[in-house]
Amino acid sequence: MKRSAGKGRIIAKGEADFDAALLGTSFNAQDPGRRPALIVQANDDTDVVAAVRQAKDRGLTIGICSGGHSWAQNHIRDGGMMLDLSRLNSIAINAADGTAVIGPGCLAGDLNVALCRHNLFFPVAHAYTVGMGGFLLQGGFGWNSRASGMACQSVTGIDVVLADGTLVHASETENPELLWAARGAGPGFFGVVVRFHLKLQARPKFVGMKVQVFRICHLEAVMTWADRVGPSVAPNAEFQLVLDRKAMGIFAHGIQVLTPVLANSWAEARAAVAFIDNSPIRKLASFTLPLLPVSLNMMMKGGENTLFLPNTRWTADSMWMNTPVEPLLPAMRRIADTQPASPSHVLWLNWNGPATRPDMAFSLEARTYLALYGGLRNETTNPADESWSTDHMRAMQDHSVGIQLADENLGRRPAPFMAPANLVRLDALRVRYDPDGLFNPYMGRVP
Repeated sequence: MKRSAGKGRIIAKGEADFDAALLGTSFNAQDPGRRPALIVQANDDTDVVAAVRQAKDRGLTIGICSGGHSWAQNHIRDGGMMLDLSRLNSIAINAADGTAVIGPGCLAGDLNVALCRHNLFFPVAHAYTVGMGGFLLQGGFGWNSRASGMACQSVTGIDVVLADGTLVHASETENPELLWAARGAGPGFFGVVVRFHLKLQARPKFVGMKVQVFRICHLEAVMTWADRVGPSVAPNAEFQLVLDRKAMGIFAHGIQVLTPVLANSWAEARAAVAFIDNSPIRKLASFTLPLLPVSLNMMMKGGENTLFLPNTRWTADSMWMNTPVEPLLPAMRRIADTQPASPSHVLWLNWNGPATRPDMAFSLEARTYLALYGGLRNETTNPADESWSTDHMRAMQDHSVGIQLADENLGRRPAPFMAPANLVRLDALRVRYDPDGLFNPYMGRVP
């Protein structure tokens, strides 16, 4: 998203700078072809209330953007109003009681930097420029979330503008059903959150990463090992495989075993990643780096500089799965063989989440997470590259229990994203709080 320090304004379709303002709200350089009737760049709560009331009076639906990292560009719809919240980016930290209040347009990296000064921590998004608004609403798979919990679990309250134009607060004791919905409803939330109230944590004493890289010819061996060892990996180690045609160090098609670890000591961190050095396939690796201290800020920016490049047309798709990896290996080989050029990449994430979560809208996860990110930088591309992520996820969907809203592709491939009972409850709340359907629903939703 191309952020502007200038004062926000209202831009109607047809004005000279309308397209630039609209497409500038999206990290994805793809032009989806959709166009709202109006863009409202809110400067504060008052602007948001006025925008919602104007949309209601004019019969306009509302799409909302905070950071613009929606792969599917969910906020850009035909007709209606696009409400840009990027200027609502305040950060207020109360170090004494370990809390913070942030605007939806606050960037994950900016919040992390601010918390560092107080030796505090929040499981922010993995990329620096992700807006916290969308990140928190979809659940929040943040740094150290396997150990610290989903980021939305640490949201203690929200200030939200409802469809009738009223600004209300929601917490566990005040409008609790709104807080329940905000913890996981993602782009289907039926209000405009203008502030998130957060509970903070003590900052881990050690932050670092362990790296091991294999050539793609070892894919089956690496994935079989990773699948078997995954359940025993410590929760504070983010064990993941990333397939990239420009893998680190070999600059060729390879499998990067990337394991960030957040711990309270070097000794704890070394113990958490010892499974990599002790693995039966370690001799197949092209190289292995020792556990190195790396700041969270550096890792956030490093990912954006190597994997999530700007000026790229992206398609993404995902699936949660409980299936052991063996029956998936032929499909994984096909994914690798057809993988477009970098920065397109594949993420296999060992998740193995907890047995229970707090009662909240977020309600779908599984043993393993697989996501495909198709990133195209040339004007002329192979049509198969354009549909690479969607086609392969569709071919594997019999193994899927659903998708993650952070990497949703609902417009192209509808799939479950929430437990059925939670979706029923969310729909009932939507009817109650947004009876006229002012806020855009999920694209291509399957109940």
